[in-house]
Amino acid sequence: MQKYSALSLLRNALSGHRDWQPAWRKPDPKPAYDAIIVGGGGHGLSTAYYLAKEHGLTNIAVLEKGWLGSGNIGRNTTIVRSNYMLPDNNRFYEWSMKLWEGLSLDLNYNVMFSQRGVLNLAHTPSQLDDYARRGNSMRLEGIDAELLGREEVARMVPGLDMSPSARFPVLGGLLQPRAGTARHDAVAWGYARAADARGVDIIENCEVTGFLREGGRIVGVETTRGEIRAPKVGVAVAGSTSQVLRLAGIERLPIESHVLQAFVSEPVKPILDCVVTFGAGHLYISQSDKGGLVFGGDIDKYNSYAQRGNLPVVEHVMSEVSVMLPFVSRLRLLRNWGGIMDMSMDGSPIITTGPLPGLYLNAGWCYGGFKATPASGWCFAWTMARDEPHPLNAPFTLDRFQRGYVLDERGAGPYPKMH
Repeated sequence: MQKYSALSLLRNALSGHRDWQPAWRKPDPKPAYDAIIVGGGGHGLSTAYYLAKEHGLTNIAVLEKGWLGSGNIGRNTTIVRSNYMLPDNNRFYEWSMKLWEGLSLDLNYNVMFSQRGVLNLAHTPSQLDDYARRGNSMRLEGIDAELLGREEVARMVPGLDMSPSARFPVLGGLLQPRAGTARHDAVAWGYARAADARGVDIIENCEVTGFLREGGRIVGVETTRGEIRAPKVGVAVAGSTSQVLRLAGIERLPIESHVLQAFVSEPVKPILDCVVTFGAGHLYISQSDKGGLVFGGDIDKYNSYAQRGNLPVVEHVMSEVSVMLPFVSRLRLLRNWGGIMDMSMDGSPIITTGPLPGLYLNAGWCYGGFKATPASGWCFAWTMARDEPHPLNAPFTLDRFQRGYVLDERGAGPYPKMH
């Protein structure tokens, strides 16, 4: 693999950038592999990378029905954080944060991870108390957290409506300074390039149309490019999980698919140097390196597999951002997109063996899939290689819904659209 460096950039600049090698190969699928990953998004690619790097499995195929970056890895608001309250979530997402902090060096690819901080705004005394409790939970796990007062928030985010007549007065906020953003498509390309360099076959435009079984065990897949056999088949397809597992005869899962929209404004001069979330509603906003404001809100409140949203949510999100940051109402919206969320019944993910022998499942990421990309792949790789979960993902089994051991971080109950 061609190593990226300042010297290689200079050398290729002198030759008109005509000699760069492709970042990954375009191989034809082989008849059999040691493991198959269905889904070439961030979680599938990171799983393949860590299977090769950490467990020495290099005879692996990643099957993607479209092109890399066409799914949720390129359809999110790029936020990375580990500010959870429940210990099981804290430990998992903090491990992901630590992997993010070394990811560009590990992959030899700049994923543009920017630790600019994530600030959750509090609008009532009870909400500020709740943030203090969450911050204490984070600090007990060794995670950075700072409780800010009203004046500190005003200095940090000068565009906020802090006037006496503000519709939602700001009383303070919870800040995680190490949190931030990363460039989402660079994450996909970085993992793809690094996995390819370790021998992983990344096969695009290869849709899985069925599963091969022998004696009740999954032994491979049927695809639009022929049968491919493997003793281990991992599924990491986000919002398409229920559709893909239906091909294996799994008709019921504790997951619903919903559309989540994201928006980008026209570029403006630097005005927002951290990620801000609106505690009175559900809104999160940051400014990209290009100057556009990137923001999103709630999911569309109905089930769908379409990668597009509807106008009621657009109106709702625009109302929230205009109330919180009034200057945004004068900007033009540049574009928006929709990703399909696999919403679990408790708002926490599923990384597990099963639900059939030879099959492994990575799903249920709700709003949190992007920030979990490194730890998701790392833990899923462990689970596939050793046929048992790592302690970090042991709480995220599928059978927790039968045992009643749910991880309901938000306390929203068994209503996936509420998480």
